[in-house]
Amino acid sequence: MPRDNMASLIQRVARQARITFRSPAGPAFGENLHRLQQLLDEVRAEDLHLVPRGPSAAAAAAAGGGLPWSGVVPPVSYMHICETESFSMGVFLLRSGACIPLHDHPGMNGMLKVLYGTLRIACMDTLPPAAASTPPPAAGGPCHRALFRSRQHYTPASPPCLLSPHTDNLHQIDAVDGPAAFLDILAPPYDPQHGRDCHYYRLVEGPAAGAEPTGLPREVWLMETPQAPDFWCGGEPYPGPRVCL
Repeated sequence: MPRDNMASLIQRVARQARITFRSPAGPAFGENLHRLQQLLDEVRAEDLHLVPRGPSAAAAAAAGGGLPWSGVVPPVSYMHICETESFSMGVFLLRSGACIPLHDHPGMNGMLKVLYGTLRIACMDTLPPAAASTPPPAAGGPCHRALFRSRQHYTPASPPCLLSPHTDNLHQIDAVDGPAAFLDILAPPYDPQHGRDCHYYRLVEGPAAGAEPTGLPREVWLMETPQAPDFWCGGEPYPGPRVCL
């Protein structure tokens, strides 16, 4: 059997990601991105040897009167798969009720594929400053204009959620009705030394990013905030097929 046919699906995803993001400004980028999206759409939890986690943690929290991760287990964990100069890939696992707060991906492309559970993802674009626009009185600091584009539910049956440097670059991710996990590709990876640090935001007025939206898309004001004290990300070993690049 040819060697390429023996490669795991996640290995083929990684190879295509390397090809795609090696030249994001090249003429073949759109075609390569479409091929990567097709491969990513095929990935299932079992391909990465992941077993969906049941509601036991949520039940224990209810019995104890607190969140399942209060002071002990992080609300979100990350399984690192691979990283190059052009992209990183890993799995995020969200406990029941967990939220990855509204954040950005400066100058980056990204792809997110749900492996199990249900995610509610709110997506926004940054907008350039406008001379006629004035931040609302509720703002307690510098604000940024943004376009609240969409808020949708994603499951393993959904196609990948995509972001680019200019479209859907800010998002908030909530686990809905139980634990959830997603495969994440970012290109290039976060790197504060090269201006790609993660920034967190909140809506200055109106419903929060996780609340039921009205009249989307709509223009909103965002204020940069520190990382929320009840959000942090732990690490777990990746149990799936090895990826070599």
